[in-house]
This record gives sequence, C-alpha cells and structure tokens, in this order.
Amino acid sequence: MAILGINSSGSDRPPIPGIIGSSPAMQEVYRITRRVAASNASVLILGETGVGKELIASAVHRLSHRSGGPFVRVNCGALSESLLESELFGHVRGAFTGAVANRTGRFEAAHGGTVFLDEINSTSLTLQVKLLRVLQEKEFERVGDTSTLRTDARVIAASNRDLMQQVREERFREDLYWRLNVVPIEIPPLRRRREDIPALVSFFLDYYNEVNDRYVVHMGPGVIEAMQAYHWPGNVRELQNYIERAVVMTETDELTVDVLPDCLTGRQRPSDDENEDLSTSDFEALSKYVVQKGLVESGPSDVHSQIVEQIEKELITQVLNSCGGVQTKAATRLGINRNTLHKKMKEFGLDSD
Repeated sequence: MAILGINSSGSDRPPIPGIIGSSPAMQEVYRITRRVAASNASVLILGETGVGKELIASAVHRLSHRSGGPFVRVNCGALSESLLESELFGHVRGAFTGAVANRTGRFEAAHGGTVFLDEINSTSLTLQVKLLRVLQEKEFERVGDTSTLRTDARVIAASNRDLMQQVREERFREDLYWRLNVVPIEIPPLRRRREDIPALVSFFLDYYNEVNDRYVVHMGPGVIEAMQAYHWPGNVRELQNYIERAVVMTETDELTVDVLPDCLTGRQRPSDDENEDLSTSDFEALSKYVVQKGLVESGPSDVHSQIVEQIEKELITQVLNSCGGVQTKAATRLGINRNTLHKKMKEFGLDSD
C-alpha cells in the first residue's frame, strides 16, 4: 500500500497518477520526478522516515523507458553487511556456510530495469566500494565467484539522513555520494504540506473501510483541524496508522475526535512554536548553548548532526530501558527494524546487554 496514497478517482487526478498531494511542495517533487524519469541519471531521494520515498522511486521507474523492466527494492538497513552483499550481487554454491545453491542477486535480477536502494546510509564503507563500481563500470562479481557479470540497471537510492554530513564524518564515501546524487529529490515532511491532509485522510478512510468491512464515511467536527495542527513526526505513515486505528475503533459511521490519539486531541499536542522548524537565528542560539554547556565539542557551524545524534541516543536509551532491554520490542516502539537498532546501539556505544 502506498504511503502517500493512491488516487483512484477519475476526475481529480494529481500531477503524477497514483500519488495524492497538490500542495506547492509536492508540485515541485512532481516536476523533478517527471523530468528525471525520462533520463538514465542516478537519483537520490531524501526525506524523513514515513514520507513516501519508495513511492516516488516507483514513480520514477514507472514514468521511465525502463517501465517494462523489473523494479527491484532493497532495504539496506534491514540486513547485515555479509547478507546485504549476497542480496545485492548474488552468490555461488559453497561461497559461505549455508550457500547450498547459486543465487541471483538484485542487480542481476534488475537488468533492464531499476534497483531501489533504500536506507543507503546504512551500508558499510567496504560495500560502498562495490556499489561505486556497479555505478561506474556496470559490472560486479557474485560472492565467491571470479566471473564478472554486467548489468544494465538504473540505480535510485534513498536516505533519511544527511549524506553530506555522513561524508564529513567519514561514514559515507564522497565519490559514491556524488555518483548517487546526480539528481536529488527531497520529499517534504507532512508538517510542511498540511493542506494535503484532508485528501490523505479521505483516501485512508476509504481503504481501511474496505479492508475492515466498515462504513466510517463522515468526519466529525474538529477532526481535520486537529490533524492539521499536529506536528506529524512520523509523517504520512503515522497518519495512516491513526486512520486505521480510528476505523477499527469507531462504533458509528462518523470519525470523531475522541477516537484519535491524545497527541491529536490537544492533551499532548506540541505548541505552535514546536510545530515550526528552527529558524537560522534559533538554531545558532541553540548551537551556542549546547557548546557552552559542553554537550558537544564543535562550534555552531557543524553542531547540527551532533545535536541530532545526542537526541537520538537519548531516545534509544530511554526506549530500551522502558522495554527492559528487549531489543525487538524497543525496535518496534521506535518504528525501525532490529538490525537498524543494533547498528545504532553500536554506533552510540550502548551496551548490547
């Protein structure tokens, strides 16, 4: 199911069929998507978790001359380095324990089509070297094999992290960054396109009514207003979750405010100031403050990523504590997979015990 929503109406079609959203921010996304789709250029899709990066990647493929070929998805953050290498490039029988037969990799399977590498920021520096070779030379070897294979697959990558900052921190290869970032597409968070919320709500209502054999077709007073006032840290995926919950919990044909989560009803809603991104002056002041307090070591010009990491580390620590250290449960609460959580714990030096 598409995160941004599928438009099934016949008269009010969006600029890209299959995607809901007519805000100015999304119009710019549509413009770049259509323009780049006609080329063979590599595309780097940027955006927070839950904004619908895979849907835009699919649209680029669907609108390209490769639309008749396969669209192969790979979540780079869901697999360990060794498993991801085998997943991408394939392996031969006997290459490692458990390799009982030859296996075709995703690049080989995507010949003539498109490979979508989600969470590209999760790949190791070693694997990045091999990805760079595929982008530059269009060739690779299966794990455990010496025969060189060629592929005609377009690469679309996505990241929810600032890759240039990752380059500065030597966590991501600069040469690979420039190979991937030929045409960037930045998908705005839901809080920057609140005017799209009514259409998204309508779509998700229709979808979950059908899935659950329900008939919630009316919108109670204050529902849309509450949703448009919310900050949406989980973006469209969070909206989708709340609508599904409301359809299941509503006992009548009307969706009312009382079936919405507390954060939407006003009891835990962020203030107006919290709903807006930090201005430049606000951020400079915050940067100076955290440096003075000794929370980070660098100056205001490069403190952003350190602030984010401090908050992320504290959040993971608190969730792990609340879950009694059970990583699977903590990963579910955080909305990430267990492998990603394990990588974050290792990155922040958190005790795996």
